[in-house]
Amino acid sequence: MKKVAIGCDPNAAGLKNIIMDHLAELGHECEDFGSEDTVYANVAIEVAEAVAAGKYDRGILVCGTGIGVCLAANKVPGAYAALCSDAYSTERSIKSNNVNIMTIGSQVTGSELAKTLVTIWMAAEYTPGGRSEPKIQRIYEYAKQQHT
Repeated sequence: MKKVAIGCDPNAAGLKNIIMDHLAELGHECEDFGSEDTVYANVAIEVAEAVAAGKYDRGILVCGTGIGVCLAANKVPGAYAALCSDAYSTERSIKSNNVNIMTIGSQVTGSELAKTLVTIWMAAEYTPGGRSEPKIQRIYEYAKQQHT
């Protein structure tokens, strides 16, 4: 079981609720950071800060395309977000890139695909020491330089 922070803009509330129900079915604990704020960056930053602080294992953010919340979340030190729209890149976002936040576009991703992507993402785990390790470490080093 993982602890998941989730949030969205008002237009994505329907898909967010479907994802929350699906997370519960998968046995994960989910905290809703809301969907009322029309400035999606606010909820994205709030979720990203909570995940980066270690209060949650992972975060899920939803807006119309998933791009805006992805951009906002990636501005938070320690938050690593990826836009997930297909099974392969969703799995690799964890296995190769060790992201801790997935973003989804409610206007471009149907509910069944979203549930499939969430299932894949929640089951995936990063294994340190693989081929991607030097690449990931370079990203972490650069981020650390920028925020010290």
